Amino acid sequence: MNQLEQLKQYTTVVADTGDFQSIEAFTPRDATTNPSLILKAVQKPAYQPLLAETLQKHKGKSTDEIVDHLLIAFGLKILALIPGRVSTETDARLSFNTEATIAKGRHLIALYEAAGISRERVLIKIASTWEGIRAAQVLEKEGIHCNMTLLFSLPQAVAAADAGAKLISPFVGRIYDWYKKSTGENYTGDNDPGVQSVANIYAYYKKFGYATEIMGASFRNTGQILALAGCDLLTISPELLQQLADTDAPVERRLSPDKATQSDIKRLSSDEKNFRFALNDDAMATEKLAEGIRLFCADAIKLETLVTG
Repeated sequence: MNQLEQLKQYTTVVADTGDFQSIEAFTPRDATTNPSLILKAVQKPAYQPLLAETLQKHKGKSTDEIVDHLLIAFGLKILALIPGRVSTETDARLSFNTEATIAKGRHLIALYEAAGISRERVLIKIASTWEGIRAAQVLEKEGIHCNMTLLFSLPQAVAAADAGAKLISPFVGRIYDWYKKSTGENYTGDNDPGVQSVANIYAYYKKFGYATEIMGASFRNTGQILALAGCDLLTISPELLQQLADTDAPVERRLSPDKATQSDIKRLSSDEKNFRFALNDDAMATEKLAEGIRLFCADAIKLETLVTG
């Protein structure tokens, strides 16, 4: 049994891609997309017909509307290949606008439902800012489930869980990148700060009985993935999925609810003042959140440029 098959015994494997061929090859339960992944996919010759069809079908509509329809077109194709859920991202430029994020989440779900897809099969991805978490709290009460992305710290994770978010996506690789650049060290296994961050969040959620799902994301190597075997979900790029599929070494479960409930982790307050202070106090989380929003905004603009021709 290869490592990918072994990992699936402990963890729900999710494909981190907008590439349908990769999704078909690795049979994940769920799939995640973001503006960068859609931009990358839509520039491949195989996906030009989908772009052309979307442009033709929604001719005369605003750029914003056409981009939304393109995201849904990708989501629908992905949902035809998987049994589970697809994550579709809101515009990162709305990251500090609660009302606009709520409106965008409702709109994206309405487009999916108009295409015959139940809202249970869609996760709306929202940046883990204070404003984004408040938007998720409102959407969740309406049965619109949210995936809190660009999450780099325990305070963000606690606030998201207290708001009732369905799922969080802590970014392992980007945390690793920051510490590697900051210290010059090559971290591996349990010493990896990204791995430690997700393990701490997992321990907190399981100890205090939160239902919010944890989906480790943004991996740089298979070592990070295997160090988190047992996490609720892991979203993995096609390249790393292939590496796992090509390796037969044993995979050991590393995270479990039993171990987590025995941890001595303390409860945190998730009110706005404590959230903002704790996030500001964490240089890595503050910098990576800001950088992530900037990068997603830049790719959203590139996608709009592609759509307007």
